[in-house]
Amino acid sequence: MPYTQQDLLRVARRVNNTKRSYLLVNPLQAKHIPVPPSRALEMMGALGDRLAEGWPEARLVIGFAETATAIGAAAAERLGEDCVYLHTTRESFSGGQAWLHFSEEHSHAVDHALWGEGLGERIARSPQVILVDDELSTGRTLRNMAAKLRERYPQLEGRELIAASLLSRVSPEDEARLREAGIFCVSLVRLEGDGAEETAARVQAREAEEVQGRALHLRREVLDCAPLPDPRLGVPIGRYQAACQQLAQSFAARFGQKLPGEAVVLGSEECMYPALVLGALLEERGLSVRCHATTRSPIGISQAPGYPITGGVRLRSFYDRDRTTYLYDLSPCSALVVVTDAPACNTGALEQLAAGFGISETIFCLQGDGHVWYI
Repeated sequence: MPYTQQDLLRVARRVNNTKRSYLLVNPLQAKHIPVPPSRALEMMGALGDRLAEGWPEARLVIGFAETATAIGAAAAERLGEDCVYLHTTRESFSGGQAWLHFSEEHSHAVDHALWGEGLGERIARSPQVILVDDELSTGRTLRNMAAKLRERYPQLEGRELIAASLLSRVSPEDEARLREAGIFCVSLVRLEGDGAEETAARVQAREAEEVQGRALHLRREVLDCAPLPDPRLGVPIGRYQAACQQLAQSFAARFGQKLPGEAVVLGSEECMYPALVLGALLEERGLSVRCHATTRSPIGISQAPGYPITGGVRLRSFYDRDRTTYLYDLSPCSALVVVTDAPACNTGALEQLAAGFGISETIFCLQGDGHVWYI
């Protein structure tokens, strides 16, 4: 289906960010606003269809953390199971010189890293390299990244870089600069006169408050499935999608009968696609499912008419108890399922989410290695 600006754009006010006062919020992205997973995947797949039509031989897709990790995976699916998918990360990993570092200058967390080991060979096997983000504004981040890639990987010589986004507000001047850098743009919706900065400036907004966790007496089981491969290191999308499906099917077979008729399925920061796969499977089985995800982004909360973020909580990260994350627009639910690739479930984040949603049972934390913590 064709998408419009009205379908995909809401404007929110950022908190504690002097570089950019506003945030473009996509209500179908399953990040900041809960949405049925089928609608999110349909929109992401539409971008993938556009890429498959224009560049069917592309075999390397790179998504940008944290908001475009699921978009990149869903888009890569449309290019064939042998298409390699990897995404940037803000997490810390060992590997030293294998990581390529660059900046997203307007972000609350500017530093990105891209796994570089074997990347030259992956580039050589792909006539084009596709870079996927949720929105494209000036293209400065892309130009930074492209310059680093071309400096390090001579295999990029003569190859096109395709910048794919759900939303584009790139000016003709910036698009010309991107073309000079060998980057060509494609998007689902091109924004015209969105007035984002002015819209955000009119809103009086507050930051989400930290929620105090409630004690949970969790049990643990291990599902009979292979662990998820890490897309931060690159993986053929067919293998990644199959692993996500196996994890979802194993969870549904073991715990599906314990879920009531409705559920919220949450991703965690960069780990969004596996939550959408599980949510879509549960939806196919007749449950009413909404998906969204925790985020590092501090966004203003307001009850102003038409404002997209009307509530939220501040909580610890599933990856680091000393890192602050947020979840927005919580609504009452009968069951909560968190899907994460965090190595443990012991930072207190699950306990805070239970308090934020106001539930004390039918709570699950599904890890990418098949461990399930639950009540």
